[in-house]
Amino acid sequence: MNPHTPEGAEGLAAIRKSPGDALLAFDFDGVLAPIVDDPAAARAHPQAAPALARVAPLVGAVVIITGRPAAVAVEYGGFEGVDGLIVLGQYGLERWESGRLTVPEPPPGVAEVRAKLPRVLEAAGAPPGVFIEDKGHALAVHTRRAAEPEVALGRLRSLLVALAERHGLIVEPGRLVLELRPPGMDKGIALRAIVAERGARSVLYAGDDLGDLPAFDAVEALRAEGIPGVKVCSGSTEVTAVAERADLIVDGPAGVVEFLCSLADSLEASVS
Repeated sequence: MNPHTPEGAEGLAAIRKSPGDALLAFDFDGVLAPIVDDPAAARAHPQAAPALARVAPLVGAVVIITGRPAAVAVEYGGFEGVDGLIVLGQYGLERWESGRLTVPEPPPGVAEVRAKLPRVLEAAGAPPGVFIEDKGHALAVHTRRAAEPEVALGRLRSLLVALAERHGLIVEPGRLVLELRPPGMDKGIALRAIVAERGARSVLYAGDDLGDLPAFDAVEALRAEGIPGVKVCSGSTEVTAVAERADLIVDGPAGVVEFLCSLADSLEASVS
C-alpha cells in the first residue's frame, strides 16, 4: 500500500525512516468503524483496536479525531486498553488519554438549539426516518433512514443553517447528516494543535467525509512548513471530494486495518 502522489510517498517514507517522530491520526466513523444507519449501533472494525495497539508503541503518537464524544468513540471502538492512544472528541473539544476524560461545558447555544430543533424539524415537514443525534456539544440531524435522504437533506439545510446562526453555532455537513455545533474548532485545528504539542516531524491523517477536509488542509499546510505528511481516504462512493484529495485510497475500515498492519510489519522489520 503506497501513496500515488510524490508528496504522499515522501510523507510515508518520513514516517518509516523516523517513526518515533511520527503522528498518525484517524477519524472514527467510516475509517475505523463502518458507516451504519443508526450511529448508536456503530462499532469499530474488529481488528481496529488490535492494529492500533500494535502500531502505537512503534510511532510517536496515535490519535483519533472525531465528531463523536470522546468517551463514546472509546466505548464503540473498544479502545480502553490501547496504550498510548489519544482520542480527541467533538472535533477536539474533548480529550481522552490513559483512561482520563476532559470535557468542557458546552456553550449555551447548544442547549437552546437542543430545545428548539424537534419543533423546527416538525414545522419543516421532515419526512419519516429523519432523526436527531445528541452529541452533548453538538446536535446532528441524520437523513440516511429517510426514503429520499438527499432530498430530505436539501430541504432541511437552509432552516438548520438559520437556526444554528441565531444561536451562535455553525452547520457541518457530512454523509447524509448536518451537524449543528460550536464554531472555532474543526479536525484541522485539532490536528495542528496535537502535532505541535507532540513535536511531530511527520504526520498521517485518515478520513472519509467532508468534515475531514480541514484535516487534509492541515496536512498540506504542514507540508509547506517542512513537515512531511500523508492524506489517506477510507474509500467511499458517497463522498468523492475526500478521495480526490487523498495521497492513498484504501477500501474502508478493512483497508485502514490492512494499512496499519502493513505499516507495523515494516516498522517492526526495521528494528529487528
